Amino acid sequence: MPRSVPEQLADLPYAELLHPHTGPLRRDERYDTAHFDGGQRTDESGAGAAFLECAFTGVALSGVKLRQARFNEVWVQAGRWVACDLSDTEWQDSSFVGGVLAGIAGHGSALRRVVFRGCKLEAVNLRAAVLRDVVFEDCLLRDVDFGDAKLTGVSFPGSTLEEVRLRGAVLSKVDLRGAARLGLADGHRGLRGAVISSPQLLELAPQFAQALGIEVKDR
Repeated sequence: MPRSVPEQLADLPYAELLHPHTGPLRRDERYDTAHFDGGQRTDESGAGAAFLECAFTGVALSGVKLRQARFNEVWVQAGRWVACDLSDTEWQDSSFVGGVLAGIAGHGSALRRVVFRGCKLEAVNLRAAVLRDVVFEDCLLRDVDFGDAKLTGVSFPGSTLEEVRLRGAVLSKVDLRGAARLGLADGHRGLRGAVISSPQLLELAPQFAQALGIEVKDR
């Protein structure tokens, strides 16, 4: 079941400790209980930075470089992150509530106990990423690439998957039964280790046959 996620800033266990952050992001900086609120950040670099018990509310990031940054107990609400570099980042006990992630480079990242709720993920590259106990709840995943990634204990309740790629992915205890739609662009063999429902099996049957080189003819 999806774990509890705060819906409002005041619900965060560290809400009273938050302090407003001003100024640009800086490389290798440590941000502790910082509140990033609103505004547009473009082409800044916080590569290698550490974010601990931080909140992002209504923040738009465009072309921001956060490669190898670490996010621990970070809460993101109604953000719009576009064309950002999140490759090789580490996320733990964090949440995205609403908002959009588009054109994101997130390959090689590690996500543990992360929840995406009511988000739109489009053209997100998570190749060779490691996801453990991650929940995509009521999300739209379009052109998301999990190629060569490792997914363990990942679930998709209420989410719509369109053109999702799984080629070379390794799945373990991945629950797809709650997905509203299961649209895969490739990697049907990579579903080994996943749990799907009977209706989903029927929906995917033609694609499974094609992946196995089976030609289906009624006459």
